[in-house]
Amino acid sequence: MKKTFTLVLITILVLTAVLAFAGCGTASDTEEPAASITIAVPNDTTNEARALLLLQDLGLITLKDGAGITATILDIEDNPHNIEFSEVEAAQLPNVLQDVDYAVINSNYAISAGLNPAKDALGIEDSSSAYGNILAVKEGNENSDLIKALKAALESQQVADFIAETYGGSVVSVVDNPTDGYDPTVDYSALAGQTVSVAASPTPHAEILAVAKEILAEKDITLDIQEYTDYVVPNNVVEDGTVDANYFQHVPYLDDFNAENGTHIVSVAAIHVEPLGIYGGKQSSLDILQ
Repeated sequence: MKKTFTLVLITILVLTAVLAFAGCGTASDTEEPAASITIAVPNDTTNEARALLLLQDLGLITLKDGAGITATILDIEDNPHNIEFSEVEAAQLPNVLQDVDYAVINSNYAISAGLNPAKDALGIEDSSSAYGNILAVKEGNENSDLIKALKAALESQQVADFIAETYGGSVVSVVDNPTDGYDPTVDYSALAGQTVSVAASPTPHAEILAVAKEILAEKDITLDIQEYTDYVVPNNVVEDGTVDANYFQHVPYLDDFNAENGTHIVSVAAIHVEPLGIYGGKQSSLDILQ
């Protein structure tokens, strides 16, 4: 009896070991695939396209032939890393960075969030990008003396030097021939005591405008800098005449905005470029995508 019980026990133990081994093999065969990588990108048309073009330049995706400054995630032809894209309002991208693997962020919002594009970005646009940030006004006002005076101040050597010294390559002046800050065709004495208002994002635009404000103050012209944190209101207040000008956007965005909203805003001058960068959230490098 004791011998029979021992044999049965051994048999059970052997069968248990065999099933456990087989179970391990089965679990391996049915293991869930690794979670995909998530990248947050701006949800406005032109900046989403910039983000996708940057990711293509980094070799992470391939866009369809002809996809350009209006590309969306629907124009992705090849996505070898199975990247999932989260489309987020541009100003909110730094806030969601901790929740995604990576985010492609405009430099102005990156800087405001304490990120240094020159040091923290894992990949960045060429600073010769065509997306220069512009001074813009409602059509018909571009040749007024107040706007010409503002334009000259923003195109000054003082502003170019401030950009170079303050942002260390994160923001780059695109003014080819900086002026002394004044337009020789403008009668500044006739403008004394007047105010010109500009809608701008806080960083770097309002900071750059602060330099122009000092230049205009030398001629007794007041620059009223009004800060906004979105990409819509600054154009609306220029269109309705509440504000004289704005300084926050690039021409592709402005063209798209005018087409979609029936507005009549025009570029006066390109002042600087803010290279778009990709930043690590849950990931600290692009190694996982190499």
